[in-house]
Amino acid sequence: MDYGISGKSAIVCAASQGLGKGCAMALAHEGVNLVINARGADALNATADEIRRSTGVSVIAIAADITSHAGRAQVVAACPTPDILVNNAGGPPIGDFRDWDETAWQKAVNDNMVTPIMLIRAVVDGMIERRFGRIVNITSRSVKAPLAHLGLSNGARAGLTGFVAGLARQVAKHNVAINNLLPGPFLTDRQKDGLRKLAAKAGQDYDTFLAARVAENPAGRFGTPDEFGKACAFLCSADAGFVIGQNLVIDGGSVNATM
Repeated sequence: MDYGISGKSAIVCAASQGLGKGCAMALAHEGVNLVINARGADALNATADEIRRSTGVSVIAIAADITSHAGRAQVVAACPTPDILVNNAGGPPIGDFRDWDETAWQKAVNDNMVTPIMLIRAVVDGMIERRFGRIVNITSRSVKAPLAHLGLSNGARAGLTGFVAGLARQVAKHNVAINNLLPGPFLTDRQKDGLRKLAAKAGQDYDTFLAARVAENPAGRFGTPDEFGKACAFLCSADAGFVIGQNLVIDGGSVNATM
């Protein structure tokens, strides 16, 4: 299937590994030229080389903190007129809300709400002028079904979701589609780290705890970054211009909801 985006350009944030890398790889296989970002230069450059070898597209790697003004400026300078923006950043730490002071909340809101909004602000008017734009925000299933240990994420990402719901409907007439992808359990390094912490808190060994969490999922497994990335690529396609302001949960059925 031709998604109609070959030759277009994309910014993909936090793309050195995990879900961000899955999105970058899927877009590259559709012929999209990339600017990818992450904090760690070594892992980012390795990912850039892998994508170039696999797909032949242009990949510019910008090692910078996307949650900072300077980092965002570097990324946008490398791709000032993107057709596609995939917003992603490391999620806040798990824990009990009593552990989080005002500084922790400010960081969570900056990283997972303000940062994507500022990137949207930087690129959306150009998309409107060119009459093509696709913006995908990677959030979390906790937006739909809050998880107690993810309170920082619940709050910050819900704020982004509310903002996107309004903006997406303002820009849709210009063929700019903004949507959110809500991942559930994917066996990324971040997921493994969180599960280890929860296993330790529960007094269980990691493998036993992981097996129980996998068994709880209706799909009987955790997801892969590859399948997540392919869903992102569809939302970035020329055929997705009528999908506006939606929250697509990709979780193997773990959110038990009708709508």
